[in-house]
Amino acid sequence: MEISIKSIILFGAVVLTGLSAGFFYAWSVSVIPGTQKIVDSAYLETMQSINRAIINPAFFIIFFGSIIFLSIGSIYQFNSDQTTFWFMLFASVLYLVGTVGVTAFGNVPLNNQLDLLNLNELTSQKLSRFRNFYEDKWNRLHLIRTIFAVGSFLLSLMAVFAHSKNI
Repeated sequence: MEISIKSIILFGAVVLTGLSAGFFYAWSVSVIPGTQKIVDSAYLETMQSINRAIINPAFFIIFFGSIIFLSIGSIYQFNSDQTTFWFMLFASVLYLVGTVGVTAFGNVPLNNQLDLLNLNELTSQKLSRFRNFYEDKWNRLHLIRTIFAVGSFLLSLMAVFAHSKNI
């Protein structure tokens, strides 16, 4: 059995998108509920630390690799299998707009605002006010990107099933 480059790209897209969707889902069901139970200063300090730590190659490979493989997978399927092509194209658009876009234009600007704060200089009232602003908005945006990442993953899985019928 010969494995084509189309199959390898499709496999890579599914794996990376699944890892990304799983990461966001796991965050939603573990980190968010856990951080909702800690005091304002600890919450903001924790989020500052996490936001700084997430900027690393392992995360970037999954986060950006997903859109790269989904997009290349769409291009590879364009002239050969229309069903797989459409699944991959929709998965790409969902991930680009709902996961990358929401992160870039929503979560990251909030993270940058938080990063500029010197938490030791703020009163407990200012910490509470910023936390309420940040946490509510950040968690809402995170839910959106999680839904889109999971949707993209499911569409990429559908592409695998469509592709396997044509092998």
